[in-house]
Amino acid sequence: MSIQFGTGGWRAIIGDGFTKANIQLLTAALASKMKAEGAAQRGFLIGYDRRFLSQEAAHWAAEVMAGAGIPCMVVERESPTPLIMFAVKYYELSYGMAVTASHNPALYNGIKVFVQGGRDADELTTADIEEHIAALAGADIPAVSYEEGVRTGRIQIVDPMNAYIDSVIRAVNMDAIRSRGLRVVLDPMYGVSKTALQTILITARCDVDVIHERRDALFGGRLPAPNSKTLIGLRSFVLENGCDIGIATDGDADRLGIIDDRGEFLHPNKILALLYYYLLKYKGWHGAAVRNLATTHLLDAIAAQFGEKCYEVPVGFKHISAKMLETGAVIGGESSGGLTVRGHIQGKDGIYAAALLVEMMASTGRSLSELYREITGRCGSFEMVERGYRFSPEEKERIRRTLMEDKLLPDFGREIDRVSYADGCKVYFQGGGWVVGRFSGTEPLLRVFCEMDALPQAEETARRMEAFLDLEGRNVE
Repeated sequence: MSIQFGTGGWRAIIGDGFTKANIQLLTAALASKMKAEGAAQRGFLIGYDRRFLSQEAAHWAAEVMAGAGIPCMVVERESPTPLIMFAVKYYELSYGMAVTASHNPALYNGIKVFVQGGRDADELTTADIEEHIAALAGADIPAVSYEEGVRTGRIQIVDPMNAYIDSVIRAVNMDAIRSRGLRVVLDPMYGVSKTALQTILITARCDVDVIHERRDALFGGRLPAPNSKTLIGLRSFVLENGCDIGIATDGDADRLGIIDDRGEFLHPNKILALLYYYLLKYKGWHGAAVRNLATTHLLDAIAAQFGEKCYEVPVGFKHISAKMLETGAVIGGESSGGLTVRGHIQGKDGIYAAALLVEMMASTGRSLSELYREITGRCGSFEMVERGYRFSPEEKERIRRTLMEDKLLPDFGREIDRVSYADGCKVYFQGGGWVVGRFSGTEPLLRVFCEMDALPQAEETARRMEAFLDLEGRNVE
């Protein structure tokens, strides 16, 4: 199986594509790239999450880096991806990696590659890595045993957890949180956010409970992605114990899910809107927002209210972080639950986002639902539906040809303003509203997103796209 990077790194089924040979090949390609760029002596950092084979894969990768003569740091604890990104920046390295498949099902694992500053590797970087992989195919890959590497100092064990936690604490108003005595329940979804997030909130004098905290490589039989279906247990705990907020993070803690005090799931689009509005109105910040093409246009409306701009980019957080760097934007995010804020790491961080949401509740003295009503009162209503469809290889080609080559569209029953093919097919309607169909870069799914000013309209528009592509009855989300 060839190693190909998607929107969220390289991911493959354990024992199929995710094998020791492929992990070592990918790492050798990175080592070759670093040497070609003169970046080898700056060193490399590796971290890993709780998935099956993650620690072993991190060790296999470290053995190859040591064998290539490149100094290698290993975060020898189960770590959130944001911590690993922070560590690449903290140690001033050119490259690093996290062994994780993020929110994918338990049978997957993978590798995310980071570049200088702790940013996600962009397409040019991953394409270059793929070229180095092709050049090394079939070659012998030197490696040093992990124990020997540690003994000789070629592999260094590091623990940047405290530095990461301190960076989040400095970035939020801890005094405001301390003044409220909030009751918070955390759901790491059997992932890796507990230590960092619980420490931050307890330091802020919150009363903190934790559920689903043990290690479970099968994630309790659920997808480790925080959504309305997977957070039923968190919802029950919030309601039964009178919590102010329930906070969930995905498998590697770069995405966030929220249950409010009324037991309602707060869609990531609402979280993004709340935080952008809070930063502009209540904290007095100035600057744009960045979102991907499948994320709410409510961000555009909020930006317009404050004389700012919202930029649209393709799916993949590397596009968001690059645009934020270019424009100095305040916030960037996506409808799947990932976001970051100016001044923090240039990548998704569910832990920092959660701390900022708690600060927002404490500083304003208002519930999340009250604040969201304030936003929609100023900006109008935005309702989104999301669908995910599986397909055969033949169906994928048919759908791709229909949308991207023949550029055919259904009768949506409304006037089309324009169509973009920059990343999938996105249709913008006159008077507002949009629908997009695109293939996922992390899972074998066709995703359809639609946003209108009323939910029935969004559902009907998505249904028309579904029927046009002959996908009725096959929604898996």
